[in-house]
Amino acid sequence: MARDIDRKLRATTTALGLVTRKDLAAAFRRVNAATTFDIERAHKWLQGRSSPRDARLYQDWVLVLDIEQSAEWIANCEFEAFLEVVARRYNVEQVALFCPGTPAHSVRSGGTNDAHSNLAGTYVCYSNSWSPYYRGQMIRGGLLIANTVSAVTPQVAYSEVLPTGRLQVSGTLSLSNRAMHMTLKEPAGDAQFLFCLFPPTAPVRVLGGLMCGATLIGPDSSPSVTRIIMVRLPATSDHLLSANAYLPKEACFALDLANFGLPVSSPKLVDKCLSEFLCSGEGKGLDQPGMATYRAIVEAFDRDWSYRLDEGSHPLK
Repeated sequence: MARDIDRKLRATTTALGLVTRKDLAAAFRRVNAATTFDIERAHKWLQGRSSPRDARLYQDWVLVLDIEQSAEWIANCEFEAFLEVVARRYNVEQVALFCPGTPAHSVRSGGTNDAHSNLAGTYVCYSNSWSPYYRGQMIRGGLLIANTVSAVTPQVAYSEVLPTGRLQVSGTLSLSNRAMHMTLKEPAGDAQFLFCLFPPTAPVRVLGGLMCGATLIGPDSSPSVTRIIMVRLPATSDHLLSANAYLPKEACFALDLANFGLPVSSPKLVDKCLSEFLCSGEGKGLDQPGMATYRAIVEAFDRDWSYRLDEGSHPLK
């Protein structure tokens, strides 16, 4: 059975310096004018909803990548093995293929630093309130990842506009094939947050995982953890620096995103996916967000991204 086809196609797109599904289809046509690669079906393949069934497509894929492995190997190999072969063939860091944001030809000389810079941007963040005074409400934060290509690790700042004033913590991030980590501290205070997030996927539109720290507003300071989703905005937002962090209980995520300049084409789907991820869990002392619920969010925002690209516009300036 074919495995990880969505991630393998994304890595292929990055390795070849491509951007859209149309670019990827053109690459397949260049090696075989009669290829069975189809743009519409590729949309489902890239979402992980289905896999190509025609063995000839995998044969074309070998030619597209110009590698020595077989068509069967591409279809059935582990994703890590696929990354290793493609990274070696195109002389790129595996992490650049795993969480790409720009074509791989622009990161071959820079390596991991450039992979970090692909995450650069402003994100609006949603998580569960830790304060007992706001139990059951969502809290909004802002994340800024600076585009510092020259730095070994990029600078990161996370902020929330609380009733007690604006809180900001800063630090650095690190990437691996298994997770993205951030350790952020308050420069002139004792607040500190730890983040363990799913590895980013291309295009870098969404980050998500767990946020750990201690309550800041309440009678006692308690160790706390919450699920968090970070959605990349098309531009910086002054409103994000001043808007009250606590969302009303009836708040709509899609409407909130629109207020920050990011309208979504399927508001009900976005609200459903974010609510399911942020509010579900097995409990019993363990919180381990499932890949399926996170992947649904990624796919919802990727769908908007791919449609905008196909229409010739780029939502991230």
